[in-house]
Amino acid sequence: MVPILEIIGAPQSNFVRTARMACVEKGVEYALDPTRPHTEAVDAIHPFGKIPVMRHGGITLCETKAICTYVDLAFDGPALMPRDPEAAARTEQWVSLVNTAIDPVFARSYMVAYFFSGLPDGAPDRARIEAALPGMRAIFAVLERQFSAHAFLAGDGFTIADMFLLPLIHYLRLLPESAAMLQDAPRTAEWFDRISQRPSAQATVPPSLPGRR
Repeated sequence: MVPILEIIGAPQSNFVRTARMACVEKGVEYALDPTRPHTEAVDAIHPFGKIPVMRHGGITLCETKAICTYVDLAFDGPALMPRDPEAAARTEQWVSLVNTAIDPVFARSYMVAYFFSGLPDGAPDRARIEAALPGMRAIFAVLERQFSAHAFLAGDGFTIADMFLLPLIHYLRLLPESAAMLQDAPRTAEWFDRISQRPSAQATVPPSLPGRR
């Protein structure tokens, strides 16, 4: 019996959603274990207790990009990464940009200040929100330039790079400052609306975060 691939991690996580989207895009049956970070199941696979992690039979992996690479190469179905060297490198480039330059501003600075402020009453941390706004505007300007030239984040075809960005934009639509920025970024908004119609996006819409409906 072929073991079912298991994605372990809370479905609200943007990175967990990316890994799940990869499975749907490839047509891979998977099971979701909605475990939070720093739990025993996660710590057994990720040295720093982060999500998602993956188990497939005797194979365990951590880090979203590694999981997506495994899903892409281990199963039949549409390629998530281009096989052309230049196109593959450009996809890797944009995955890296999302993870190292975009996510830290959009998620770890701005969204965390709303959803996980740490303030006694749970109110948004306005100082941290305001501090994040200039960096967010700069990122939206970069995205607008990219989507002015290409239909997808890494070029003219859908790739894993789009799956890393989509979950972030999903949450930004829910918050006032970022929603206003998205209104002023029509090419990025059009890209989001288009990618959101893919079955992989429809099948992985996350539950609400704290304080949101």
